[in-house]
Amino acid sequence: MKQFVITPAAGKRLIGKAIVKHAAVIKALKKGTIVIVAGTTNGYVAEEILKELGQAKAFHRNHFYRGIILPPNRPTTSTGRSYDESKFPGDVVIIKGVYQKGKTIFDVVDELREGDVILKGANAVNLIQRRAAILIGAPNAGTIGASLPAIVGRRVKLIVPVGLEKRVYENLDDLAATMNIPGVQGPRFLPVPGEIFTELDAIELLTGASASLVAAGGVSGAEGSVWLAVSGKPRQEKATETLIKSIINEPAFNF
Repeated sequence: MKQFVITPAAGKRLIGKAIVKHAAVIKALKKGTIVIVAGTTNGYVAEEILKELGQAKAFHRNHFYRGIILPPNRPTTSTGRSYDESKFPGDVVIIKGVYQKGKTIFDVVDELREGDVILKGANAVNLIQRRAAILIGAPNAGTIGASLPAIVGRRVKLIVPVGLEKRVYENLDDLAATMNIPGVQGPRFLPVPGEIFTELDAIELLTGASASLVAAGGVSGAEGSVWLAVSGKPRQEKATETLIKSIINEPAFNF
């Protein structure tokens, strides 16, 4: 067994590298449509997928989100939002391997069909349930609200790249019942019917090794970090060590 500590930023890069090798993503890149809904983790996913397609220069991860959680002392814009909407580049829509720059999920969702893929980040993940949930601020449930008719009605695959730092232990349906009742202030909470994809899944897909979350936390830049124990055949453990070394120094996400 080998043990590794990775920061949230390194975890995002690790997830991005692995999503490129996901069977459903590979298939959709060749024959269908992939929509990478804007979010901080998905920015890394978009970078890695577009790099694989040789189209990385067309995309910049800056401002690739519709909302962002900052420390309480960080200022927001004059509109009360934590980002400048005028710089939002759109989601990453890829049709048959070609990046459709400037389009969003709202432009293409009605055309999505079985075999297509939506990648949407989350704010909470229950590792035992293998489920994720999203904080909802918009009265129309935002991008996930627009996506659900395609996911449920037309069997479009939803993959949820989500870092282990967002883990929760309570039943997501119970949390939703608490947060969504009338009179409660703050965002709403929506568990989603998608395939969660964490750093643990990334390591297994890329190396064949089995990874477990065994501890977490840190200071001086290691806040939110996770301690992973990885076991497998010697070549799998060695492959994991090489993989972790390739992402371990990923710079912290800067707003």
